Amino acid sequence: MKEAEDKSKLVEVFKGSLWEAELVKGLLKDRGILSTIKDGLVVNVALPETAIDVQVLVNEVDFEAAMDIVRERSSQTLGE
Repeated sequence: MKEAEDKSKLVEVFKGSLWEAELVKGLLKDRGILSTIKDGLVVNVALPETAIDVQVLVNEVDFEAAMDIVRERSSQTLGE
């Protein structure tokens, strides 16, 4: 049963503003990787959008593929 528990562990692949996190989440979804945004509700309800960073989390088994997508996005954003 421990193996099943390990597969459900969520890990961070991105941290930034809510709109950037939503963009990353969409890119991951387009590539078939499910993700969730942590702290998004707090930002929406209690604070201005730019006041706090949010995290994009994925299943641990998807970490490497998700990080490749995030790195690809970062390099495109920086014009590399």
